[in-house]
Amino acid sequence: MVDSSPGTPFAARECLPSVRILPFVLPDLTALQLLFAQYNYTYFQGEIPAHRIAYNGRFSNLAGRITYRPPLIELSTKHLERHPDSLRDTLLHEMIHAWLFATRGDTGHSAAFKKKMRELGLSSIYHDMGAAREFSLDTKRYILRCDHCATEILRRRRPPEFVSCARCSRGRYNARYQLKAYEITGLREAEPLAASRSRT
Repeated sequence: MVDSSPGTPFAARECLPSVRILPFVLPDLTALQLLFAQYNYTYFQGEIPAHRIAYNGRFSNLAGRITYRPPLIELSTKHLERHPDSLRDTLLHEMIHAWLFATRGDTGHSAAFKKKMRELGLSSIYHDMGAAREFSLDTKRYILRCDHCATEILRRRRPPEFVSCARCSRGRYNARYQLKAYEITGLREAEPLAASRSRT
């Protein structure tokens, strides 16, 4: 029998159970593919073509990204390690893009995207990247998006009017791959900058 009286603290500690806290472990790639297949048939009637699902440890300002050719969905390991409960919402967000591209050729955050998002219980077109810092002039406030490859770039300053996607246009300006610019205003999607410029 172990003496657990106040005069013997060492013996008392021996009576305490050993508790091991395990760190959060991301699902492996096989589990991610199965999750994609499950969500595809549960929420999209199996209309999304096969996509490879992968992690990307380089993403700092993106929770997820989709590439249509080749079909690839990448998820940020940094984001998911900080917010493991956001895996479902992040994957579904990118799958809505894949579904709309496959069924309508739509790649943006259109009215159809927002409707499907509400059906699935997603609250915002922007991934929750955690606690935001207080607003300041040097906060990244603009999103440049390529409708061809779905690349999204964050910028602090208002971008020039004519900018094309470096990935698609191979380093030279090409009007076919011109980036669309959006200003982030709070938690809502602002209208394209081109529209606001036309009014001024």
